[in-house]
Amino acid sequence: MSDRRYFVLSPVEIAIRLDLISKVHGLEQAEKYFDNIPKRSKTFPTYGALLNCYAHNKSVEKAEALMQKMRDLDITRRPLSYNVMLNLYSKVGQYEKLDNLMQEMKEKGIPWDKFTFSTVLNAYASTSDIDEMGKILKKMEEDPQVIMDWRFYAVAANGCIKAGLNDKALEMIMKTEELIVGKKRRVAYDFLLTLYTSIGKKEELYRIWNLYKSFEKVYNAGYMCMISSLLKLDDISGAEKILEEWESGGTCYDFRVPNLLIFAYCKKGHLEKAEKMVNEAVERGKKPFSNTWDSLATGYLEDNQIQKAVETMKKSILASHPRWKPNRVTLAACLEFLKGKGDVEGAQEFVKLLLSSGSFSMDVCERLLNYIEDGKPASVPVNEMFEDGLDVVDEATS
Repeated sequence: MSDRRYFVLSPVEIAIRLDLISKVHGLEQAEKYFDNIPKRSKTFPTYGALLNCYAHNKSVEKAEALMQKMRDLDITRRPLSYNVMLNLYSKVGQYEKLDNLMQEMKEKGIPWDKFTFSTVLNAYASTSDIDEMGKILKKMEEDPQVIMDWRFYAVAANGCIKAGLNDKALEMIMKTEELIVGKKRRVAYDFLLTLYTSIGKKEELYRIWNLYKSFEKVYNAGYMCMISSLLKLDDISGAEKILEEWESGGTCYDFRVPNLLIFAYCKKGHLEKAEKMVNEAVERGKKPFSNTWDSLATGYLEDNQIQKAVETMKKSILASHPRWKPNRVTLAACLEFLKGKGDVEGAQEFVKLLLSSGSFSMDVCERLLNYIEDGKPASVPVNEMFEDGLDVVDEATS
């Protein structure tokens, strides 16, 4: 957009610019821009854009003050601004304000639209307020303007599961399933797999999986959803069969899929199976993630195969990226083992790998080197020496 004076921007164009300024330059600059807008252009689109900016930045007090100004100007006759406020209150956890706002809409004759219902339904589900959630669903079902789809009942099912009401959840899941129509059903089936897993219905899980395959080509995300669901139900043999389906299905190779079983094997002490899966993947030219090696190293540690844990943890560090860190307990055990057997050079090499990978800061690495080179015992547990590192990123899901 040009800043030339002879271009007269409409309120809608100003609103778009206001939104962009907020995203690029921040809220303060957006406020300054709004203050300089001609009075005749300060209409619902521009006020609404600023309200969106406040909501995006979770500035509750500023949003409430602006909403009141919009009321005073009588430009809140549509559900849009109320939906923005409802969504904001939900995001910041101020659920107690939802009822008053919806009552205000009712008193002013402002209709509740699909977004109003959806926002409030999600809020009640997240707090497991089953009674209010049921009332909202009933109003939605009775409103001819609202077209019910499977997502609403899926949200309600999650709310019931969170409240421990599995029978009620099953009722909601069945309604969810009834509304899944059309050709593209992939997302809905992924939801159903997760929901049936949450209430322990393995038979239903397999039934939905077979439906899934009959209607849609299943991609990696679907296989990951099914495998992780079976593992949550402790059905490793079932997960292995699904992995075999994936391997023969011609989908693009994604190490996140076998990773799910590798993690499960390591957690349960089935290290030979984990080794076999990793080695076969490597032989086919695939590259395990850093957390693949990390999980295997942790498995070796728990099985008292410390030398194998050390070698595998090195592979984890070499495969890592700067925003990922190895398991601190396993890493500390590896360093303590190397120091304990007098392999100072090996321990130093280990720390240098950590530094070059960017997994930990220079301060942390220097602290570790001092511990290794000092013959005295550590003054604090070694796994607490990693405090200055970056946040962990889970490669299995990112």
